[in-house]
Amino acid sequence: MTGVGGADRVRQFACSNDQVANLSAATQIGSHALEWLALSLTPGLGPTRIGKLVEHFGGAEAVLHASLTELEATGIQAVSAQAIATGKSAELAREEVARAQDAGIHLVTLDDPGYPQRLKEIYDPPVVLYVRGNAEVLTRPGIAVVGTRHPTPYGSGMAERLACDLAAQGLVIISGLARGVDTASHRGAIAAKGKTVGVFGTGVDVIYPKENSRLSEQILGLGGALISEFALGTFAAPQNFPIRNRIISGMSSGVLVVEAAEYSGTRITARCALEQNREVFAVPGNVTNKNSWGPNTLIKQGAKLVATWEDVWEDLPADVRAKLSPPAEAESGANGGASLFPEEDLSPHEKRILALLKADEATHIDEIVEKLEEKMSSSEIFAALFELELAGKIRQMPGKNFVKSF
Repeated sequence: MTGVGGADRVRQFACSNDQVANLSAATQIGSHALEWLALSLTPGLGPTRIGKLVEHFGGAEAVLHASLTELEATGIQAVSAQAIATGKSAELAREEVARAQDAGIHLVTLDDPGYPQRLKEIYDPPVVLYVRGNAEVLTRPGIAVVGTRHPTPYGSGMAERLACDLAAQGLVIISGLARGVDTASHRGAIAAKGKTVGVFGTGVDVIYPKENSRLSEQILGLGGALISEFALGTFAAPQNFPIRNRIISGMSSGVLVVEAAEYSGTRITARCALEQNREVFAVPGNVTNKNSWGPNTLIKQGAKLVATWEDVWEDLPADVRAKLSPPAEAESGANGGASLFPEEDLSPHEKRILALLKADEATHIDEIVEKLEEKMSSSEIFAALFELELAGKIRQMPGKNFVKSF
């Protein structure tokens, strides 16, 4: 029985299905996308509860056609049952589909063939993914690279280098587009002209942090994607970021931790990876640095110690390695690694400065001038530093400190 008003809801939803059919070409959504979206937008319902409802009623559409009495009998909150029974959830879904169409955003639902298979295997997969960019990249083998928002030069350099090398092998680099290690890993993939996916803790139309707007465009420009399970316009609420971490690990074949303090969101991602039966990799760090606590502890607990991309590659599942493009290996060079920046001729001044700088330790401008004052004037030093930074071979840190790029 559909209960009082049930026939009206059936007719209303039949109309909404016609509207979805008209929008599907632009948003690339499946035939049942509206139903899944309606459930995801229902207050008081999360992925686990939605999964149980769909199983109980025999499908997402059947849930939306259930009567208020039937819905309340499942034990869900009254506000959830009322939103579904009155058609409010369906109305919100229709409005959201229209917004997604206007923004050129794809909706990938749990029953869509393009939904990431590995993500579908976790305990509580998101029922809807909002996707900007290349949705096909979500189905490719990937590795997550995560870590602190406040890395040392060594940490950001290692994240960028490893992401670059792994992307050159054909792996999709998956991270959260946050400051620090996340940003460095996305940049590494871009340097290798590879694919990378940013998983948002906001709506996919809300870039956070804002300074990564250009990085987001670079990701899209190289055929990557930006994804989120949160509705369009969702702001950067602190509780959303730990929730999204299960997606980062769930989509990946393994999670690589670069630097993370004892109490950090990276620990949540690593724990999710273990619960999801994913490989966990970690880059060892200086034991006196608080950011080394996370990876060093993971290594003590059995995570694979990583110094080069080969350490990750050899522990990937055989089926994952088999799916990767053979040309990527040939392009990676004689040593199997990708260079972050192309080799090119440097001026004598640039070579002197590059030889002086280190990748894992910052050098202050005063020290550079002091050591090179007999060979170069201060203006020549400043000009060479500018050219090297412009070429991406060095990076300037806060306080006029410089490090060599990996």
